[in-house]
Amino acid sequence: MINNIILIASNELRRFFKSPLAWIILALVQFLVAIFFYVPLVTYLQPASVASGLTDAVVSTMYGFAAYVILIISPLITMRLIAEERQLGTIKLLFSSPISITEIVLGKFFGITIFYILILMLITLMPASLLFGTHLDLGQVASAFIGLLLLMTSIASIGLFLSSLTNSPAIAAISTFGVLFFLLIIKIGGTNSSLETAEIFSYLSLVSHYNNFLSGLFNSIDIFYYILLTIFFIILCIWRLDTERIYG
Repeated sequence: MINNIILIASNELRRFFKSPLAWIILALVQFLVAIFFYVPLVTYLQPASVASGLTDAVVSTMYGFAAYVILIISPLITMRLIAEERQLGTIKLLFSSPISITEIVLGKFFGITIFYILILMLITLMPASLLFGTHLDLGQVASAFIGLLLLMTSIASIGLFLSSLTNSPAIAAISTFGVLFFLLIIKIGGTNSSLETAEIFSYLSLVSHYNNFLSGLFNSIDIFYYILLTIFFIILCIWRLDTERIYG
């Protein structure tokens, strides 16, 4: 099972990097995040700056902006995972192979997760460069790093599932953006509600949990939220493809 998952993951990653889209995404994400690394850094270095600390003023700001960049760009990353297989007709070859649906889904999930990790590592090189000339709160940096990684895996599972619902990558991208946008703004829906309702909306929001990581608050509730969300959409994807494999 593990060998099949690794094989599918490597094939998925290789196929993705054969497309110019992968390189464009890497370059675009780095460029956009670099802006929100450079600007807060220059502001912090001004004599009149009243920022409390370099990690809060620069690193947390950068990771916070990086999350929004990932949310916007992710539909382009995940849209082809299964929708393109169905569009090209290669999904039938996967269904007729001796590989289980679980292996197919996990292979594609880990393949695209590796790409997300590559993005995360490149982003992290920016704050890491500050260690040569100053001190950072490494605990807070690690918390932001783990938070963004968990956010990425959740987004990957959502995009994977929505890609399994259609044979059009464009539709998969649009629907993924819609779901991510909903999970982003859902907290606003509970603003004028009762305390209990507001807490539910806040818990369902992708941003609420991520903000805790940015603050250096390593909470098991936030970790559980992202893990549960990831597992939920992976199971949905397996169920969707398994149903299609059996009933056509």
